Amino acid sequence: MRLFSFAIAASVLSVSAFAQSWPSSTVTVVVPWPPGGPSDIAARPLGKGLNENLGKPFVIDNRAGGGGNIGTAAVVRSKPDGQTLLVTSSAPIVINPSLYKNMTFDPLKDLAPVTNLLRVPLVLVTHPSVPAKNLKELMAYIQSKKGDFSFASSGNGTPQHLTGELFASTTKLQMNHVPYKGSAPAISDLLGGHIPLMFDSTIAIMPHIKSGKVKAIAVTSAQRSPLMPDVPTFAESGVAGIESYAWYGLFAPAGTPKELVAKINAEAQKVMKGADFQKVLADTGSAYVGDTPENFGKFVQAEHAKWGKVVKDSGATVD
Repeated sequence: MRLFSFAIAASVLSVSAFAQSWPSSTVTVVVPWPPGGPSDIAARPLGKGLNENLGKPFVIDNRAGGGGNIGTAAVVRSKPDGQTLLVTSSAPIVINPSLYKNMTFDPLKDLAPVTNLLRVPLVLVTHPSVPAKNLKELMAYIQSKKGDFSFASSGNGTPQHLTGELFASTTKLQMNHVPYKGSAPAISDLLGGHIPLMFDSTIAIMPHIKSGKVKAIAVTSAQRSPLMPDVPTFAESGVAGIESYAWYGLFAPAGTPKELVAKINAEAQKVMKGADFQKVLADTGSAYVGDTPENFGKFVQAEHAKWGKVVKDSGATVD
């Protein structure tokens, strides 16, 4: 019995020492989206702060494709040693499992939640050529097109995509979904007038709203965004039931020791409380959402149930 107890104690000490010595070398932070997208806005200041605080390089690795599934799968296959982490929007974690028929991984089982990083509302925006100043006028315009109207998103299964589907099903409007490989190329086509409408996070679209290159019609939050006090919510505009947020979280491969997950969480929150990340929160309109791994895990479970229902109700599918 004493030998058994000693073995357990030695194992616990070994895991604890392993966690305290993290990171042992360069850490790869996978972002499963193209460079320049909203996830980068969370990942890059986080990586920079961790680098400065811990003295080891944190390299951002953008691995786009498959609605976020390709890069996420790469992290799932990685060793659970804290040397490969994931920063992603919610799509591959809580939407894709319901949207894709052939997922190669189960994000609820194959990833360890570390902490939420950002939580921002989406904004319905249009190209200036669309003759609508408010949601009522926009809905009438879309109806007049009799199905010949498209909306862009940053990819199949993203919150932007599903919020568009929710809007269409709630209002009984016919709109065709045009997925892009990330937010940046979708916005590029919107600015060029090649696509008339899209939902996107305040992270990505705010500069273009401020410059007047796109028109903000409504926000998907329960209250107006402090970044856009003049833009009404959907509820204020007469359409109830459309509330959604783009959130961005930090994850590790499943099997990462709890002590190590706790260490990564603590170090991430130190960065999030610093001046650089606080500016990111202010610029994107996000409140501070850093939390324990356990609470973040419960949040992920709730989001999974919510978006699974939206997918089912909308009939959305990608494969």
